Amino acid sequence: MPGLAFMSRTATVAGSPLFFTLLGAVLLALLPGIGVAAGSTERLDLTSHWSGYFGLTVFVIAYLLVMSEEFTHLRKSKPVIIAAGLIWAVVAWVYQSHGLNTAAEEALRHNLLEYAELMLFLLVAMTYINSMQELQVFEALRSRLVSAGFGFRSLFWITGTLAFLISPIADNLTTALLMCAVVLAVGSDSPRFVTLACVNIVVGANAGGAFSPFGDITTLMVWQKGVVDFWGFFALFIPAVVNFVVPAALMHFAVPDEKPHAKEDCVIMLRGARRIIGLFLLTIATAVSFHNFLHLPPVIGMLTGLGYLGLLAFYLTKTAHRQAVLAEGEEIGDLLPFDVFRPVARAEWDTLFFFYGVVACVGALGFMGYLALSSDVMYNQWGATNANIAIGLMSAIVDNIPVMFAVLSMEPNMSLGQWLLVTLTAGVGGSLLSIGSAAGVALMGQAQGKYTFFGHLKWTPAIAAGYAASIAVHFWINAGMF
Repeated sequence: MPGLAFMSRTATVAGSPLFFTLLGAVLLALLPGIGVAAGSTERLDLTSHWSGYFGLTVFVIAYLLVMSEEFTHLRKSKPVIIAAGLIWAVVAWVYQSHGLNTAAEEALRHNLLEYAELMLFLLVAMTYINSMQELQVFEALRSRLVSAGFGFRSLFWITGTLAFLISPIADNLTTALLMCAVVLAVGSDSPRFVTLACVNIVVGANAGGAFSPFGDITTLMVWQKGVVDFWGFFALFIPAVVNFVVPAALMHFAVPDEKPHAKEDCVIMLRGARRIIGLFLLTIATAVSFHNFLHLPPVIGMLTGLGYLGLLAFYLTKTAHRQAVLAEGEEIGDLLPFDVFRPVARAEWDTLFFFYGVVACVGALGFMGYLALSSDVMYNQWGATNANIAIGLMSAIVDNIPVMFAVLSMEPNMSLGQWLLVTLTAGVGGSLLSIGSAAGVALMGQAQGKYTFFGHLKWTPAIAAGYAASIAVHFWINAGMF
C-alpha cells in the first residue's frame, strides 16, 4: 500500500493500455506451439488449452472491475474472490478428467498456506496501527505539526520526511492520510502548496516502505519467501532516500515561500498509547527473533505480539476508571475502555480478502503454466535488469501485489542485488502516477480537487528522475551483490 502497506496499491482507473499491451505482447509470444501435455504425472501444461484461455479471461475481467472501483463502488475483493473460485474449479475439473484427482488440491493448499501466513501477519500489524489510531497517537502528532507555525517550504520537507520515516513501520495509507491532514490544515488557502506537498508525501511514503521488511506487502512477501533476509533490505535505504530526495529537491522552489497562520489544535494521546507503541516495537523484535534465531515463520512472532496487546487491553479495561483524566478542565472519563477486538474488527478486511483473491488467481495461472513461460520471456530473453525495471513501471498502473507474487512464484534465478532491485522498483514505481498506490488514490479523495491526477502527472518527470537515480545508486553502492 503500500509503510506496512496493509492497503492494496490498486490503480482505480479503468482502461490500462500499457499493462494490457505488455500482457498481450507476452502472451502472444508465449502461446504459439504450446499444447496440452503432461509435463509430469502431476502437472499439465494448460497454456494453450481452452481452460487456460478461460482462466486468463476471467482474471482480466476481474482486474478490470478492480481498477474501476472508484467509478463502480464495487469493493475490489469481490471480483477477485469469484475469479479465484472459478479458475481453480476449472483447473480441478480438467485435472480430474485426466485422472489426476489430488494435484490441484495439493497446489491450492500450498497457495492457501502462503496466504494464511501473510494474512495473519498483516492482521496483527493492522490491529496495532488501528489501536494507535484509537488512542489518538497519530492525531496528537498532527496537532503538534499544525500548531508549530512552520512555513510552507519547511512543512513540505517535514511532512515528506515524516512520511518516509513513518511508513517503514506504519502502513503507507495511514501515513499519507496523516500528513495530508497536516497539509490541508495549514495550507487550505494555497492549492499549489497542497498539490506539491501531496505529491511529495506519496513519493515519500512509497519510498520509505521499500527498504523495510515491514514497509510494504511486497517487501513482506519477499522476506517471508526467504530470498532476502531481514537485514538485507536495509541495503536499499540510500537508494530509497535518493528516490524521495531527488523529486523533492526538484519541486522545492515551486513551493510558495510563505508562512501560513498557525492554528490552535490541541490533541493529547489517550491512556495506554505509549505502551502500545512500545509493545508494537517489541512485537516486531519478537517476529524477527523467531525467524532469525528459531527459524520459525515470522507470523508466529506477530501472533505472540497480538497476545501482548491482548494482555494490555485486559489491564486497561480492568483499570478503565483511571481514564477519567482532566483536559482543560473537562472530564473525558466517559470514553469507552480499550478493547483489542475493536481494532481487529476495523482491520482492512477488503484488502485482506483482495490479497487472497490475487494469491489464488495468480497461483492458479501459475499452476496452468503461464508463470513459467512469462519467467522465460522476461528473465531469460529480456534479462533480469530490464525485467525488474519494467515491473516497477507496471506497478504505476497495476497493483504491485499480484506483480510481486507472480515474480516470487516464477522463482527466477537471480542474484541478491536483482532481488533487491525488483523489491525497490515494485515499491517505488507506484509513485509515478497518482493512481499507482493506495496513498495517491486516497489523497485525491481527501484533498478534494487540490491534489489531482493531472496535478501529479505534471511532476511525473521529476519522480521518474528519482526512480532512475535510485536504480543507478543501487547498482553503484550494492555492486557486490550482483
